Amino acid sequence: MTEVKNEYIHRTQKSQKMYQLAKIFLPGGDARTVTFFEPYPAFIVKGKGYQLYDADGNNYIDFLNNYTSLIHGHCHPKIIKAIKEQLESIQAIHAPTEYQVKFAEMISERFPSVDKIRIMNSGTEATMNAIRLARAYTGKDKILKAEGGYHGTHNNAQISIHPHLEDSNPLNHPKSIPESKGIPKSTLKDVVIFPFNHQQITENLIKEHKKELAAVIIEPVMGAAGIIPPKDDYLKFLREITNENDVLLIFDEVITARLSRGGAQQYFNVIPDITAFGKLFGGGTPVGVLGGRDEIMMLYSPERTEFLSQSGTFNANPVTLVGGIATFELLNDSAYTQLNSLGNSLKDGISDTFKEFGINAQVTGEGSLLNMHFTEKDVIDYRSASTSNVELCSLLYLSMLNHGIWIAPRLMSCISTPMSKKEIEAFLEVFRASFSLIKPLIRKLAPSLVAK
Repeated sequence: MTEVKNEYIHRTQKSQKMYQLAKIFLPGGDARTVTFFEPYPAFIVKGKGYQLYDADGNNYIDFLNNYTSLIHGHCHPKIIKAIKEQLESIQAIHAPTEYQVKFAEMISERFPSVDKIRIMNSGTEATMNAIRLARAYTGKDKILKAEGGYHGTHNNAQISIHPHLEDSNPLNHPKSIPESKGIPKSTLKDVVIFPFNHQQITENLIKEHKKELAAVIIEPVMGAAGIIPPKDDYLKFLREITNENDVLLIFDEVITARLSRGGAQQYFNVIPDITAFGKLFGGGTPVGVLGGRDEIMMLYSPERTEFLSQSGTFNANPVTLVGGIATFELLNDSAYTQLNSLGNSLKDGISDTFKEFGINAQVTGEGSLLNMHFTEKDVIDYRSASTSNVELCSLLYLSMLNHGIWIAPRLMSCISTPMSKKEIEAFLEVFRASFSLIKPLIRKLAPSLVAK
């Protein structure tokens, strides 16, 4: 690790200076917790297509794309043209525009569960308002949230995202644990935790709390926990059990909307009551979208005597909307086919490399999303994913960064439309070289990973 860190520091001396300056004005030199890693993050100055360039002139193939939001890569000409033209007209306005109608129509036409939408500025806002909407519609307060599930940074979402297993209670009744300081104890009473992919336990918890339970909120494929797909028709089971117990089903499709033209709900053929969107919907600008069935969404109508208020100074700003419209216009069926095909090729190549080196590691994913795990366990939920060896993850991450492949420190990757087989091959070449570097340490740090 010292050797790899020293190489990184040697390659990123300007970033190091920028980081030291940033620490004067920003706590820990950081404006976004997820972007920090040891010894310090590289400062990026330019992005074009699938390429990134840092302050020291190093270039990278971007397999992270701002955590999946840049589905067309950086600075796609059509998206930039639409945004530039809009900037010369009007940036933000305290009134409706024609763009919000077109934007809403495109989303409603694509996503099976969506009759009407509300537009906001982040995925966090979308999930926060989805929960409030579910409570308003049902008159009940509790929500059921997956252990390890990430739904943003509001209080109801910041429960049991990365809980320590020794504090988490048995699997059949996970404990609600605040993710950080500042979460009121009262919040814990209203957020019930369940284990992803465990049908019987989930059913028991829903039935136990159904009289107080407004909704189940879930990522169709768990993102921050490690890109963990549902198994054994788990999503279809969730749809059935929530219907049977008069509980709403909320899909957080902030990440999984990229799986198909109609997102994960079309991909898995499961229709939720409410869906939260974000990321790719803004074409690189801040965005959040909340959609659902007509009778639920109409709670927002100001034409009603009593209605649910939801505002924001930059809600439905024209710059975001034209960026989103241009993004969707580029996302035809062939684009989704290409994204998912390349994602599957990358996942297969990683899996083949693990086998070639005789290492019992895992790669999980769906479509254009994937994640590597240094564990011999079958990764099906947060608890199995959390057994991945952290030291090996950090070493592989920095080694790949040193050789021009940009992924997440937790070893998550995604594909963008400018990519081709050439970029997949480049990733796998660097991955094999980096894996050769760390293999001698695996027997020492995680001997259980070595195939017998």
